[in-house]
Amino acid sequence: MKTLSLLPLLFACLAAPGGPVLAAAPPPTVLAGLDALYPELDALYRDLHQTPELSLQEEKTAAKLAERLRKLGFEVTPKVGGHGVVALLRNGKGPTVMLRTDLDGLPVEEKTGLPYASKTKAKDAAGTEVSVMHACGHDVHMTSWLGTATLLAQTKDRWRGTLMLVGQPAEEIGAGARQMLADGLFKRFPKPDFAVAMHTVANAAAGTVRFTPGYALASVDSVDVTLYGKGGHGAYPHTTVDPVVMAARTILSLQTLVSREKSPLEPAVLTVGSIHGGTKSNIIPDEVRLQLTVRTYKPEVRKALLAGIERIAKAEAMVSGASRPPDVKVTEGTPATFNDPALTKRLVDAVGKVLGEKNLSETPSVMGGEDFSEYGSAGVPAVMLWLGITEPKRFAEAKGTEEALPSPHSPLYAPDRERALRTGVTLLTTSALELLGRP
Repeated sequence: MKTLSLLPLLFACLAAPGGPVLAAAPPPTVLAGLDALYPELDALYRDLHQTPELSLQEEKTAAKLAERLRKLGFEVTPKVGGHGVVALLRNGKGPTVMLRTDLDGLPVEEKTGLPYASKTKAKDAAGTEVSVMHACGHDVHMTSWLGTATLLAQTKDRWRGTLMLVGQPAEEIGAGARQMLADGLFKRFPKPDFAVAMHTVANAAAGTVRFTPGYALASVDSVDVTLYGKGGHGAYPHTTVDPVVMAARTILSLQTLVSREKSPLEPAVLTVGSIHGGTKSNIIPDEVRLQLTVRTYKPEVRKALLAGIERIAKAEAMVSGASRPPDVKVTEGTPATFNDPALTKRLVDAVGKVLGEKNLSETPSVMGGEDFSEYGSAGVPAVMLWLGITEPKRFAEAKGTEEALPSPHSPLYAPDRERALRTGVTLLTTSALELLGRP
């Protein structure tokens, strides 16, 4: 059931200097608490930013969020699919709306110079000590998510249904959503009627929101290919089967999968990002290892490219007289993120009435990936919206120039904190209220 009659109650001043111009409206209710709540959110954001944890290590981050949600009256279940958190707030009969945030940081040394910059170090999966930073905006996601939980818990007279908050681990390695689903996310807990998430982007001003109906992000597959030859002396190549030459031919042949075997109207990327083989200039090795990333939108294109990689690798090995067939293994994979078009329009219309239509804009799809896609693939209508985080003046100055704003995963990634957080809470709260039932 649509709840557009609730929208006049949502309007609230974002208060940040230079923030978006909001549409005129009657006195607010649900978002009216944001001003009083903001100092608490700001403190939480700074804490999360200073204490990031790597993928699959988010124990303390998850515990912080779980504790706050329990105090708000949510039924909280920790350790779902690792360090995942599921929190339910049941408020009568109505839809189940899932809001997802990601929890993990990145192995990046922060160089923003901010007074609350991360100095955290941790050991990665290989046991190597690395610096850790929230260089992808997950701290903004978590703080906005908790702000929305707080406002909705305080205004239960304004909505009906079940609010389902999912704190997901291991997004950065594309594993967390799959792990939570495997641990019964949609079986142990209500399967949501809708799933919503947001992600920060630097190529949009703080206070603005961007959206992409349909395919928004690509599927992402990592493929390892090991080619086997017969090693020997570089001066006597006729006594060997050279896997370096085999690898070179394989790499060139793989490019024809995109340029000659796929419709030019279907986007796809196939990149060989790593080649390892040999130890010395005059020694022909026994094997060469390739690492690939494959990006597509449509499942049938994805399937054809993955099958083509194996076919070409085997064919080149056979032509070379290899001692054995190559090993071809998909080591990581997430489906494409598809924003349900009807749901996207519904949320954009609702958010536009609060933020002002001029602060929303459609943006093209990209070839990056996100495992939020797993929830849509599991049969839930889903939408991911883009939250601008760049200080508006800086964004305006960079627009039309060659200046590159710090992108996600950059050690200089620094959101315009207050505008981003206030807009993030407004975005998620408005979206949830649009989808939940009304009293």
